[in-house]
Amino acid sequence: MRMVLDSKTIKEINDFVYVKPRSVLEIAHHIGKNWRTADHYVERISKEQGTLSKRTFREGTRGALKIVYWNTIDKIHSSSFQERLFRKIESGCEKTDFDPLDIYQYVDDKKKRAFVEEFQAAEVSTRQQIVNFLRQTESTLLCFSGNMSFVNIVEGKKTVLGILKELTMAKKSIKILARVDIASLKNLQMIEEVNSKLGREAIEVRHCRQPLRGFVVDTKVARLKDEKVIEKYKPGELRKNTRTFYEIYDEEWVSWLQKVFWELFRSSVSAQQRLETLKSLDLSTS
Repeated sequence: MRMVLDSKTIKEINDFVYVKPRSVLEIAHHIGKNWRTADHYVERISKEQGTLSKRTFREGTRGALKIVYWNTIDKIHSSSFQERLFRKIESGCEKTDFDPLDIYQYVDDKKKRAFVEEFQAAEVSTRQQIVNFLRQTESTLLCFSGNMSFVNIVEGKKTVLGILKELTMAKKSIKILARVDIASLKNLQMIEEVNSKLGREAIEVRHCRQPLRGFVVDTKVARLKDEKVIEKYKPGELRKNTRTFYEIYDEEWVSWLQKVFWELFRSSVSAQQRLETLKSLDLSTS
């Protein structure tokens, strides 16, 4: 049976943790629930709102301690260059406004990898193995997108939309930041059909024009994509269209990207609200 977590309890827990980090046991006492219920509530808030994060100390021992801490922008930067990177991401709208290499260059060489390929217009990557990548998700998949076109990718006999369905059926949380406009309506409709069949908002989409393209899988790995096309450069500067995938396994940087996502997500408009506005427009000529 799904435990009821109302808005009052969410606020109570958020306010309690905002002051300073708390143990799960402290939160349980504060809200008058048992330890397991409090732990479940923290997991829900972390997955659905991103305001909280949790870390376990002495994991695997009888003295294991779970600490919950606040997860918003004033807490996310461990260095001045991370803050500068965030400000650049925050001010960007198009994918050309930010180069993921600016993040990748700071990551420990042992905790990252990248691969580059040339491509023709509208050609899907043959090396990204996106199906296996997304199937790594154990809890939460965060998606930085433009118009959600990634849902149309076909790899072998599998489609990305089909993988998203698999994840939702397994109760995994999926959040997407993307443009919700006339050009992305078809892709959004495909996602909404998945939600409709499940009877819940298993895949939550919010409207946000932002420059990142990629995914964050749990706290394990982040993959960001960059594309450079000839037409954007002066003659001779770029020989062929080039696509680069940057994978990051460094826990600190994956956590930072999660926090960047949640900061943008919390301040963005829901897809449903954008749809209601679009419906009020006369799109008969579109």
